[in-house]
Amino acid sequence: MEVLRPQLIRIDGRNYRKNPVQEQTYQHEEDEEDFYQGSMECADEPCDACEVEQTPQGFRSTVRAPSLLYKHIVGRRGDTRKKIEMETKTTISIPKPGEDGEIVITGQHRNGVISARTRIDVLLDTFRRKQPFTHFLAFFLNEVEVQEGFLRFQEEVLAKCSMDHGVDSSIFQNPKKLHLTIGMLVLLSEEEIQQTCEMLQQCKEEFINDISGGKPLEVEMAGIEYMNDDPGMVDVLYAKVHMKDGSNRLQELVDRVLERFQASGLIVKEWNSVKLHATVMNTLFRKDPNAEGRYNLYTADGKYIFKERESFDGRNILKLFENFYFGSLKLNSIHISQRFTIDSFGNYASCGQIDFS
Repeated sequence: MEVLRPQLIRIDGRNYRKNPVQEQTYQHEEDEEDFYQGSMECADEPCDACEVEQTPQGFRSTVRAPSLLYKHIVGRRGDTRKKIEMETKTTISIPKPGEDGEIVITGQHRNGVISARTRIDVLLDTFRRKQPFTHFLAFFLNEVEVQEGFLRFQEEVLAKCSMDHGVDSSIFQNPKKLHLTIGMLVLLSEEEIQQTCEMLQQCKEEFINDISGGKPLEVEMAGIEYMNDDPGMVDVLYAKVHMKDGSNRLQELVDRVLERFQASGLIVKEWNSVKLHATVMNTLFRKDPNAEGRYNLYTADGKYIFKERESFDGRNILKLFENFYFGSLKLNSIHISQRFTIDSFGNYASCGQIDFS
């Protein structure tokens, strides 16, 4: 990170600088998570956007946060909370681990409460970004015609290209898990899952109904493409999905959903547009059939894992199957899918959904 071009963190519609911090490595996990000992200059400027209530004793502000993140506000041996309290002349009350509730900030001076609130917001945002993705918004592509088309693709590829380096049955997607991802989510409580359901329902009422016409979107899954720039060393091969009528409605719909969730903070902004693709081959599956693409950098309990990949030679596959037709289907639902889970049909478990018709 360059000093003159620091990372910006957007919270409640306002931008804050995240200045470079010299992080240290400790023996214990809780020590690794406490970097507050560095600079917090990005939170030194009071923000009037914070809601502060005047009380007979002074001023008060509350912050709702999932209990999983409380420890990052407390810090190692309580050092983070003590430092914020000392520097802002406030008192910070945090619920006990495992208990849902509000972080309560009180103080004699309004600016002190605002400063403490802003620092806590920055810490929460920073450590939320360090959490592994837990859920994702997606269309399921598990209709019979597409699954049969995928199995036909797998059979033909293995019959014609199994002698190519790295090509074998282990790197093919599970046909029951074929899907189109709209965006990745970090949902750390039932309240956040409910918030996501409500946001999805708002999207349906405000623009999805207009774009879909209250009917399923009829699409085709046809053609293949690869993710990287060397067809001789491919890690991910995907099928393309497009509207049957040649319109841009599917792309418009998913882009607007992504934009709405990014604006709310539920999805971290990485891209301005959704790349519509259905993964059909992935070298991560070679050693782990349950791997989940480039997002599978952490285990379910948040520990980082290194995924060594053996790429495959995709040149013949791309030449022979460039326009392969997997089938047509109707997209009628957007699901909030939970990673590392399987429902009774072999797909990802869904925590909520909206239907177009």
